[in-house]
Amino acid sequence: MSENLEKSNINEAGKSKSNDSEQGLEDAMEGSDEALQKKKSGSPSTQRVQRPHSSPPRFVTVEELLETAKGVTNMALAHEIVVNGDFQIKPVELPEDSLEKKVKEIVHKAFWDCLSVQLSEDPPTYDHAIKLLGEIKETLLSFLLPGHTRLRNQITEVLDLDLIKQEAENGALDISKLVEFIIGMMGTLCAPARDEEVKKLKDIKEIVPLFRAIFSVLDLMKVDMANFAVSSIRPHLMQQSVEYERKKFQELLEKQPNSLDFVTQWLGEAADDLMHQTYKNALPAVGGAAGSGGSPTPSPVAVQNHAYLKLLKWDHLQQPFPETVLMDQARFQELQLQLEHLTVLGAVLLVTFSMAASGVSNQATFAEKLKMIVKILLTDMHLPSFHLKDALTTIGEKVCLEVSSCLSLCGFTPFTTDKEIVLKGQIQAVASPDNPIRRIMDSRILTFLETYLASGHEKALPTIPGGLGPVHKELEEVAIKFVRLVNYNKMVFSPYYDAVLSKILVRS
Repeated sequence: MSENLEKSNINEAGKSKSNDSEQGLEDAMEGSDEALQKKKSGSPSTQRVQRPHSSPPRFVTVEELLETAKGVTNMALAHEIVVNGDFQIKPVELPEDSLEKKVKEIVHKAFWDCLSVQLSEDPPTYDHAIKLLGEIKETLLSFLLPGHTRLRNQITEVLDLDLIKQEAENGALDISKLVEFIIGMMGTLCAPARDEEVKKLKDIKEIVPLFRAIFSVLDLMKVDMANFAVSSIRPHLMQQSVEYERKKFQELLEKQPNSLDFVTQWLGEAADDLMHQTYKNALPAVGGAAGSGGSPTPSPVAVQNHAYLKLLKWDHLQQPFPETVLMDQARFQELQLQLEHLTVLGAVLLVTFSMAASGVSNQATFAEKLKMIVKILLTDMHLPSFHLKDALTTIGEKVCLEVSSCLSLCGFTPFTTDKEIVLKGQIQAVASPDNPIRRIMDSRILTFLETYLASGHEKALPTIPGGLGPVHKELEEVAIKFVRLVNYNKMVFSPYYDAVLSKILVRS
């Protein structure tokens, strides 16, 4: 039944997980010539990237394109399983008014109507029913592990199709008895989350609706089994995925030699940034003599770490994302939004606690309550309809009320009207990206992330910079996600980064 009437849920779900990554990677590769030319007209640092004229365009066959797309799909899916600890296969849900959904419903209805007609005949015809029993048998057997010998023997013995056919021909077939065994076996094999669905099957008395419900629950059990398999292979896949992704990217690079252009540009800009910083730091005091030696060349590791930090400030609408991190673009975007939210949250709390009495700001309960209030009011910060300035006005009002209430309870001098006006004004000023407090918070967050990256594989987190104490939990969560993502990317693509940087740093 599952083979005849619908596509595999697991395959469809797997495809849906990897389609976005595949399309994004292919679009970036195909559009790299045009986009790179636009970028070259910008800053001087981007002009270092030039197309290799020795590689003329070559035509590719449809088969080669399909093979490349398949490789990208497999690479994206393996990457998703390894990197995303919450990865799960989900049943496919077709759009309500889609043609595919309508066709599927029509075909299913025709099949079940045919089964109902056969079973209503006198004597009943069991051709379709026996086929369904065969599919149910195969599905139940597919759920078994190698050690489930007793269950395998039970299923094979009770759902013996040859014996069932003989019983049908002699008018001795008891469908209800077989269905009762099937439901009991489903209850034995299903995940605890499916117990309720299996239990409801026992309340269905008509045979055709019961068969339909059984297949519906079996489809859910297939998805559960697939997710169990994914969680089981993840530790083993982690060991193999680095080499696998590198191999697939190398195959892509051989077919499209320009697949490292944006990476070259990205690393080149990072190197320029670091050398510019080093040069500024090396400048003598006003009136002093300039040093005779050039500024030291940054190390490849420092350039890579700085390049990853640049991804947290990326303009995703204007700048093409580097090819080697393209499959993680959505994750870097999410981290970027979380850090922007954290910067505003931290700035508001820093301003508030700086003006409040030390006895109030040191109260952990009050500090946590105030943080939760501000977090909730900033929840929709990155929606197009969200106005930060208006939200900060509301936050200023709420913060002043909470601080005044806490001051009264603790016996401190209450806020004066002038102090409230100043505090509200400082909170509203955080709306500007150029606000000094906001810029300090942003700089300290990036410094913390850079320090954590530079610490390598040490388990201990660096010391939280001053002013970030109230948001240290949120910052540590983001830092762990960021560093895990970066370290995995380094393991896969470090040979390519080393090769690119060896040319960039020699020219510098």
